[in-house]
This record gives sequence, structure tokens and C-alpha cells, in this order.
Amino acid sequence: MGKNLLVLLIVALAFGGCRKNLVPLDDNHRTLEDIYADAGYAEGILMNAYTRLPTNTYTFTEVATDDAVTNNKFSPLLNMALGSWSAASNPVDQWNNSYTAIMYLNLFLREVDSVNWAPMSNKDVRRLFSDRLKGEVYGLRALFMFHLLQSHAGYSTSGELLGVPIITEALEPGSDFKRPRNTFDQCMQQIYADLAESEKYLPLDYLFQDITNPSQLPAKYAGVATGDYNRVFGRFARQRMSGRIVKAIRAKAALLAASPAFNPQSLQSKWEAAANFAGEVLTLNGGVNGMDPQGGLFYTSTNINALNLNPSSGSPVEQREMLWRGNIVNTSNLEVDNYPPTLFGNGRVNPTQNLVDAFPMANGYPITNPASGYVATNPYNNRDPRLRNYIVVNGTTMRSTTIFTKSDNPTNDAVDVLPTSTRTGYYMRKLLNESVNANPTSISNQRHYPVHIRYTEIYLIYAEAANEAWGPTGTGTHGFSARDVIAAIRRRATITQPDNYLATIGTKEEMRSLIRNERRLELSFEGFRFWDLRRWKENLNDPARGVLINNNVYNIRTVESRQYTNDMYYGPIPLTEALKANLQQNKGW
Repeated sequence: MGKNLLVLLIVALAFGGCRKNLVPLDDNHRTLEDIYADAGYAEGILMNAYTRLPTNTYTFTEVATDDAVTNNKFSPLLNMALGSWSAASNPVDQWNNSYTAIMYLNLFLREVDSVNWAPMSNKDVRRLFSDRLKGEVYGLRALFMFHLLQSHAGYSTSGELLGVPIITEALEPGSDFKRPRNTFDQCMQQIYADLAESEKYLPLDYLFQDITNPSQLPAKYAGVATGDYNRVFGRFARQRMSGRIVKAIRAKAALLAASPAFNPQSLQSKWEAAANFAGEVLTLNGGVNGMDPQGGLFYTSTNINALNLNPSSGSPVEQREMLWRGNIVNTSNLEVDNYPPTLFGNGRVNPTQNLVDAFPMANGYPITNPASGYVATNPYNNRDPRLRNYIVVNGTTMRSTTIFTKSDNPTNDAVDVLPTSTRTGYYMRKLLNESVNANPTSISNQRHYPVHIRYTEIYLIYAEAANEAWGPTGTGTHGFSARDVIAAIRRRATITQPDNYLATIGTKEEMRSLIRNERRLELSFEGFRFWDLRRWKENLNDPARGVLINNNVYNIRTVESRQYTNDMYYGPIPLTEALKANLQQNKGW
């Protein structure tokens, strides 16, 4: 926050259109006044916030948890997990990024109605653009506040649960930059208020097919030409903030607020709110029956290549799993980073034995249950298929190559053979498009896109909140229960049916454990585990374990310890901000 953000904002506006020479020509020196006649330049202020979405890339914070380690010895996340996390060194900081986005959003909101969005069109088009863009601003501002709370909310030394300073106006050089932190609850109310305001302006979804009849117009736009409406709310706005996305953000924020770290009184009303918000989204998706059969494999080349986004070629096809995604790009970065060495990869993210052990058997029973049929000397046999879908284990075939991580007759894929080899005996498979050839002499790029919100996340939000609010079988007003959702997720994963293990789950506590485990598996490597452990206030220091396989002997060992304290359930306020007057640091930092 602070004056440095205002300086950044002013510099960006002043030089956004300059040439690369050191002294720009006077007539090429862009200023704030230029936005009023240049709609593209004005929209760039809003787009700056979109470019700052934390989910534009995969963060792989799992390497600082019990789910993974990294072979990158220079990783800030590795150092954090080993005890170097501090208010001055925070690789999961969201303060500067999110507040910079909020500053741009506030500036845009102040000026949006003064911009001539359609110089060659009528006032209706200008109004439509202004409405849609304001809706986007409010939704994005709420989302960045969510990320601020997730990263920086916590208890003061006096025991008060604090959020972050709420700033809803564009700041000027003379503004007061030394603002105290608002309470966590005040920040949540601001999130809800912004989301409600966003929904006033945004459609539930943007159109794939243009409307042709004025009767299809929303009532508030009666009299507007259908062509003008299509221009603003048509297919070209897809993947921008929409009413459906707003509802999903509300569910995410409510889950955070209901969780043990932020709901010490265990108020049932907060769990009910989270369940109802998620339930609203899922009802729009057809309830439990709307779950995408391929949702757990959204990243595979088959599913990505099936996308047809051209309305003129027939009915467009979007993955039903994707509630909100980023742009599709051709790249090979994920594969180069994470393929095993024999496939020319750097093997960066190494799943742990801890995570492997969390996958049940194909019959649905945990491997610790006597009914599971688990055999320690053949540990990957008859396992939940998600294990091999998400993790490369010894003997797995990947790109027509068998990957051996065993230490007898080792290949480059075996444990610690090369700096790019696995440290745990496992490689990450999930998220990788195996059509990519990472051989530097013939490298090929393939389609990828970042995931902002998947429906599976919303189903799991509902299951967790509904179980806490109403128990395993309670449905609230939505017609489906936590048990129904978990049954559908496990059935999709091809767990043997009937699911006899699920049938044994009778109490809220048993269902809570199962839901948390299903969330761990379904959302693995997507940046959730780090935050989930904290909001649940679960053990942060379970050592990351791996396996050494030698002559069919599986030796489980500790690969990396974790060095967290209980204060680290909540992240720090950046040191430079905490030193300012009126800005309290979280306890323990």
C-alpha cells in the first residue's frame, strides 16, 4: 500500500504509451486525461488488475507443505518451509500485488462514467460498456480483498482478528496513506458489498450466440438495440468477470470466513452461508448431476483439444468443469519444468509419500483400513486411478516411455541421480499436457490455460460447509447433501461401486476427514493445500516423506522437515507496512 503504490500508478499512466527512447515526444506523453477520448487506453487501467490475478499462473505452494517438495534448491518456497519465512521475506505475499490492483480498480471506477466508450456509437452503447466494466471492477476488487485476507489476516497481540485496510477510493498525493487495519469481519462485509454491487451490472453469463429479439433483453435495457447489447455482452466478453463468477467468489470467501482459523466460535451460521452460496452456484449447474464426468482430467490434451470456441462453426464447446479460466496459449513451460529427466524435463515438483498414501484403494478404502487389500510390497496395485492420473510412480508409462524411479539399475529418473531428478521417488503428472515434446531439438508447444475457478472446487466447498452446517446427509434447501457430493466425486474417479467405505461414514467428524482428503486429492497441485492446512489449523509440520525402491524393497524416509510455528496459521503483514503508524502486525511476527 502506501505512497509507493501511488507512484507506481502515476508512472504507469504517464508512460504507458511512450516509446522506448529516454525522452518521449510531448505529443506522445500519455496522461490521465487521455483516457476520456481513448477507450482502449482507459480499459488498460482495468486490464492491469486482470493481469495481477494470482491464478494466472500455478504457484505450486504445495512444495512448502506435506504434499510435495522441489528439487530447485533456490526456491523461496523451499526456504520458507525450512524456517526462513518472515515479515521481510514472504514468498506468498499478496499485499503489494493486490493493493496495486485495487488502486487501479479504484481509479478506473472513479473515471469510468467519464470515458467515451463508443465514440462512433450512440449513448446506449456507452451506458452498456460503463455498466459492464463497473460490474467487473466491483467483482475484481472483492476477489483481491479475498486474496489479501487469505494471505495477511490474523490476530493482533491483543487478540483481535484483523483483516487489512479497506480502501475504496482512488488515492491522491495528499491522501492519508497511514490507515489502520480493519477487522476481518469488516473486510468480509466489504467483499459481500462489492459482490452484490457487481451483480447489479453483470449478466449471469456472456452470450455465445447473439440475441435477435428485443424480448431477450434484460428488463433494464428495454429499448436498447439488440446489436448494441450483443456488442457489449456478447461472446467477446467471455472469461471476463460475470455474475456466475461473482457467485463463486462469494462462496470461496464465505468458506474462508467459516473455517476454524477465522471462525473460532464455530458459528454454524457462517457454515450455512458458505453452503448456501456454493449451493446457489451448483444449482445453476444442475446440482450433483451437473458434475463434469471429465472434470478430474480437465488438463489432458484430449479434453483441452476438444474445446471449440468458434460460435460460427456450430455449437461452441466449453469444458463443463471450467467455471472461469484464463486465455488459451500454446506453451511447453509446465512440461519442461516438470517432466522427468528422461523426457527432457527438470522434475521440479516432487509429490510426497504423504500424498501418495492419501489416495485410497480402488475399492475406496484408505490403505490403512484392513478391508482395503493394500499390499505394502506392491503399493501401487489396485489403487484409486487418480493416483496414476496425477502422480508418476515407479513403472508408470509417460509419453510411451517407462519411468523408473527405483534405485537399483538407476536411470536419470531415479532418486537424486541428477539435480533435476526426483527427491521423493515421484514426479507430478497432473496439469501436464503429454502431447508436449520437451526435447530441446524438437520442442513442441501445446494448448494450455490457467484455471481460476473449477466447478469441482465449488462442489467441495459445498460438501465441506454443508457437512459442518447440517451433517453428512443434511441438504438445506438445495436438495443434495455433503454425502451426495462426495459420492459423485468418488464415482467420477471410478471408485468401485457401491462405495462400501463411504457407506461406513456416519458422523460429521468422519465425513469431515473424508471431505478434506477428497479435497486434497482433487485439487492437488493447484495451490490449495498450503492455504487449506492453515484455515483448518491442522498440523503444518508433518515431514515430507519419500521412497527409495531397491530390489523391490520400499524404504520410506523423511526427505524434508517443516519448520512452522502456530503463529504461521496466519501470514505476516509486510515489514515495511507494519512499521507504519497504526498498522498492527499479526501476533508472532
